[in-house]
Amino acid sequence: AVVSTQSGHYGRGSKVVIAYEPVWAIGTGEVATPEIAQETHLNIRSWLSENVSPEVAASVRIIYGGSVNGKNCKDLASQPDIDGFLVGGASLKPEFVDIINCNC
Repeated sequence: AVVSTQSGHYGRGSKVVIAYEPVWAIGTGEVATPEIAQETHLNIRSWLSENVSPEVAASVRIIYGGSVNGKNCKDLASQPDIDGFLVGGASLKPEFVDIINCNC
């Protein structure tokens, strides 16, 4: 419900970035499994396709923010609907370079 309510505030798809972080992950250090994150990102993209347009759904960047770090970034980045990351505390650590380079 929250995702569909917030997703109603969109503009032109190529200029929109949606960041998703599970509520239970905020400040906990817990990360969603790649499968759970992918499922939610796909649901957001499907909602956009059905309620806005397939073109907007394809061009919106949907990024994951939920305790991304150098160890889990490759598995998350391998998911087809995860377009990048919103990085918190890991951006202050040397492993941030691994996160930046994980989708090369």
